[in-house]
Amino acid sequence: MKESLVLDSMSGDPMPKPYSGDLRARVIGDIVSGASRRAAAEYYGISPSVVVIWAQRFETTGSVAAKPSGGSTSPLEKHAEFLLALIAKQPDLTLDEIVAAMNKRGIPGSRSAVWRFYDRRNISFKKNSVRFGAKARGRCPRPPALDARSRHV
Repeated sequence: MKESLVLDSMSGDPMPKPYSGDLRARVIGDIVSGASRRAAAEYYGISPSVVVIWAQRFETTGSVAAKPSGGSTSPLEKHAEFLLALIAKQPDLTLDEIVAAMNKRGIPGSRSAVWRFYDRRNISFKKNSVRFGAKARGRCPRPPALDARSRHV
């Protein structure tokens, strides 16, 4: 019985899907009935190491269910109120300025952690039209582009 692959949402790499609870229960049932772990693994066509892990988990917790996957929370979530109030008060802050404000309050974090925090809330730090006042201007308009096929203007 092969594991089916699912794409990891963060990196796009294949991530194995957990075996079904029914299979886990049947394997543990065979072990409890007296089968060896290696024999149960061979019978069901799965790795002996995974059967050993399941049996150890069953012995310690009494459960055959898979551990929950994913769902980690950012340490910045504890400071969500401060971080959201910071950009509500001054929406044109850069990520570096937010990290500096965090450091003043003793909150550890990096630019990428701050960006991910705001990205989870669909808050972006894109340039807006107000900031385009100091852009470089050419002396004259650009010449027209050449037509690639005819080499004419």
